[in-house]
Amino acid sequence: MITYPKKVRALGLCSGGLDSILSALVLRRQGIEVEWITFETPFFSPEKAIKASKTTGIPLTVKNITEEYLKMLKNPHCGYGKNMNPCMDCHSLMFRIAGTLMKEYGFDFLFSGEVLGQRPMSQTLSSLRYVEKHSGYEGYIVRPLSAKRLSVTIPEKEGLISREFMLGFSGRSRKPQAVLAGEFGITDYPNPAGGCLLTDKGYSRRLKDLFEHQKYFSENELNILKCGRHLRLNQSTKIIVGRNQSDNENIERLFNPASDIVLNVNGFPGPTAVMPNGGSMEIIILAASICGGYSKAPAYSPITVNARTPEGTETMRVLAIPPAKIGHLII
Repeated sequence: MITYPKKVRALGLCSGGLDSILSALVLRRQGIEVEWITFETPFFSPEKAIKASKTTGIPLTVKNITEEYLKMLKNPHCGYGKNMNPCMDCHSLMFRIAGTLMKEYGFDFLFSGEVLGQRPMSQTLSSLRYVEKHSGYEGYIVRPLSAKRLSVTIPEKEGLISREFMLGFSGRSRKPQAVLAGEFGITDYPNPAGGCLLTDKGYSRRLKDLFEHQKYFSENELNILKCGRHLRLNQSTKIIVGRNQSDNENIERLFNPASDIVLNVNGFPGPTAVMPNGGSMEIIILAASICGGYSKAPAYSPITVNARTPEGTETMRVLAIPPAKIGHLII
């Protein structure tokens, strides 16, 4: 352990992955007091970070940033990755928010588990520089796992941290991290695959559709994008049809009773469907027929469907339309 002229405190971004854990432990091994912050939105969860905090004993702050994140997500300066993932602007935003807490609570610098060259888009040298510049805290972001391959930071210049005891990892191989984890006695850690829904093709399609058709939406409407089959019936109306019991339960939990219409088939096992913000009677009948088609009712058979509206429950007789006939409506 190194003795510094004053107690040094660092605030790190934590995803809960092995790189996040190792970056904090490398600093703590130097005698630096480390804490973490992790962020929560409908697109990513703090669960892994919470587990990492319990495993390591490193204090963790969880902060919901949905409102700020959506402003960035609708028009990211660097655009999107393969799907709706705005990785570089996402990291800039996270460091910017963490930086305000760094100043407020007297931390000396920020850190993360990023490894140079590990991700071909967001962890190149130019990408790391972009993130740092646009975070507003240029020079105050330390990346302990790749520090020896990066520019000297302000905390290093001020003698708050020793470059000698940091590392020079680079590239996509995970072997150096595995060896270092063994040195620290870390054996239980998640796979490196990310947990961000914005990298998921299906979720991204649904989110793009939502952005294109609605100016305003609730956090629950973002969460319900994770559930069921989504079908666009017209420019102002879509429905979400549950695929299984879990989807049905989530739809019941997330729908807005003040504005949405919920559909259930009578007499046959089948899905729960929701029409966010309602629709015309003609569209409700179509939705009921689609809902029936995904039930156990025979194709084109007459069925009864209950429609729960903000005004009360209505019952209607429709024909069950088989899924093969409405494939073009799926988002």
